[in-house]
Amino acid sequence: MTAKVNVEISLDEGITVPDGSEELVIKCCEAVLQYEGFDSLAEVSVTFTDDDRIHELNKQFRNIDRATDVLSFPLGENGVYDTNYDTGAKMLGDVVISVSHAIAQAEEYGHSIQREIGFLTVHSMLHLLGYDHVNNEQEEKEMFSRQKEILDMLELKRD
Repeated sequence: MTAKVNVEISLDEGITVPDGSEELVIKCCEAVLQYEGFDSLAEVSVTFTDDDRIHELNKQFRNIDRATDVLSFPLGENGVYDTNYDTGAKMLGDVVISVSHAIAQAEEYGHSIQREIGFLTVHSMLHLLGYDHVNNEQEEKEMFSRQKEILDMLELKRD
């Protein structure tokens, strides 16, 4: 069975995203779940914001006083997720992407904004599924390897 995912996408006030970004986010979420063999209906919330708002969230939830490109807020742990009783979907969590940060990074790395948004989405989805790269070098290698394979599968390679 192929995983189905309901992706709720919202834009903070005054935020615009490049054409095709919302479809790309959905495609990336689906690809991660398929790659991971996630066979349940899933729900994910993705919010596009700016550097000021993501800075506030980073400070509030991670005690890091700076803007970042993306934040992930997993709702599950060890493969156990709450279920939305109306839909039966596993609630994976929330992703927050700074559009201004993504644009700057795409320019810095010399690739498209679509590649950057795809990268940030795949990266965050892996976090929602329990992968980490902060405290363990082996976990970092595993997460980044999966991330690269999924991005290649999506044909979102670095230019």
